[in-house]
Amino acid sequence: MRAKARVSRIAALFAVLLVTGATAMAAVTATSGRFDQPQRGFAPASTVLRKAAPESVGLDAGPIRDAENVLDRMTESDYVDGHPLFAGAVGLLAHEGAIVDTYSVGSAVRYADGEGTELPVEDQVPMREDTIFDIASVTKLFTSIAVMQLVERDKVDLDAPVADYLPEFGVNGKQDITVEQLLTHTSGLEPGLFLWRDWPDEPSRIKAVMDVAPQNEPGTTYTYSDLNLITLGVLAERVTGDPLDEVISERITEPLGMRDTEFNPPARKLDRIAATEFQSTPDRGMVRGQVHDENAWSLGGVAGHAGLFSTARDLGVLAQALLNGGTYDGERILRPSTVLQLFTNYNTEFPDDSHGLGFELDQIWYMGGLTSPSTAGHTGYTGTSLVIDRQSRSIAVLLTNRVHPSRSWGSINEARQAWATGLARAMAVKPRHGAKAWASTIGNEQTATLTTPELDTHGRRATASFATFVSSESTDPLVLEASTDGGRTWSALRLRVRGKGAPRSAVTALSGTDQRAWWRVQASLPEADTVTLRWRFTTDGNYTARGVVVDGIEVTSPRGMLLDGERHPGRLDARGFTLTAR
Repeated sequence: MRAKARVSRIAALFAVLLVTGATAMAAVTATSGRFDQPQRGFAPASTVLRKAAPESVGLDAGPIRDAENVLDRMTESDYVDGHPLFAGAVGLLAHEGAIVDTYSVGSAVRYADGEGTELPVEDQVPMREDTIFDIASVTKLFTSIAVMQLVERDKVDLDAPVADYLPEFGVNGKQDITVEQLLTHTSGLEPGLFLWRDWPDEPSRIKAVMDVAPQNEPGTTYTYSDLNLITLGVLAERVTGDPLDEVISERITEPLGMRDTEFNPPARKLDRIAATEFQSTPDRGMVRGQVHDENAWSLGGVAGHAGLFSTARDLGVLAQALLNGGTYDGERILRPSTVLQLFTNYNTEFPDDSHGLGFELDQIWYMGGLTSPSTAGHTGYTGTSLVIDRQSRSIAVLLTNRVHPSRSWGSINEARQAWATGLARAMAVKPRHGAKAWASTIGNEQTATLTTPELDTHGRRATASFATFVSSESTDPLVLEASTDGGRTWSALRLRVRGKGAPRSAVTALSGTDQRAWWRVQASLPEADTVTLRWRFTTDGNYTARGVVVDGIEVTSPRGMLLDGERHPGRLDARGFTLTAR
């Protein structure tokens, strides 16, 4: 099964390279500001980040301001259970190389203890655009890139057992675990160990990772595990002969000019560093300037799974380098073909756990409206996230200190989604017909409807046709319903859909984020004297994407046109839908 899946991945990768060409991919230009025109290939290799107004690259600033307002509200003292969701945040949004927003809100340091006792106002430290954050598991991306650099240099083979490079790893059933399985979290290793608590020093802690037995047979399950990346960090050190912090500095951050991305930041930068948690076990007090993750801390602050500190701008540079095909400002860190491997799903056998080599893919729970099968990124436990959308050449960085003062104050996934979705909604989906189309961008647990008047079909077969652009969670469907009793009861109609990525057979609901394309839809109406139609978009309580758009509505019968939505939009009753030019 794995061999077959690997062959299909290689074929897909070859097809992309064949169609676009590695050189051509690095020179593709795009129509800015369009969500409905996904780009193929990489951004021009010469692209470097610059500050620009959203409008200068075709974006609508309104959704970006809305996302800022969400972050503002989340820092208010009574946002949830009598406290903020997080003390502060810095967010960066970029599109086509333009940084269209860098937003800071709240405090880098706000609390004196783990109970949430606020410091005097004069002792609190406000967030600023260049605040430095403990990025936690976003570190895993850097370790993965370092390993892929070794693959490029034929120093490491993805299919080789890890034990070829770390013989001590090949014990207790791990002798066949491959480098690829560590990168894709399919090694079978458990999520983690209490290294800081149960082993006395760094050598014994590393040995514990080398000695651990798999929880599951390698290659049979997906289990996100810090142990995978700790092991890869040790592997990178062993193969290069250098400490991991030097490997990442010399081969990634220094070439890219990421001056504030490092392990164990120096004391002179402390005034710019956001505090994390007040820890009593282990007894560390308010952690600031040292890594929050206890295991990384117990390994001297340097580990493959956590430990790096960075800024929103620096992470934006890394993301742009990948959008450029592995190069930034004249410095190349990866080949274009290697970057494609980071954005190619190696976990097709494990639905919902899409993963490139080191990078998560297609995770709507933090990628929001930017999610797609080729959207890559990662989150960090301290409240950080990075989203890289190749289809629109966009970047969303959100850095918070959500564990300050306590990790128990809740998840920030709502903020992550809102920030990424703000950028997705700032991009345009141009109407398929005419100047405007009906769009709905409702939030969780809501319903939007677009309803026709009663249409006199006189018992004859009538047909409804429309165009739609769907960007929604799979459980947030757009349906077309019909009523023959004046709206008292409704039945979903079977839809015949045409277009890129459209369902191949008739369906009763449309949803998904796999395709950014307009579809043409037709449905046969029930034979009755009168029929009322209703487009209904309903969301559940979890995640939302960009939303849905409906355009070009026509209802016809053998006797002629019953409803022309383009010419007479006022005949439609819109609740949660609005007419928009984008």
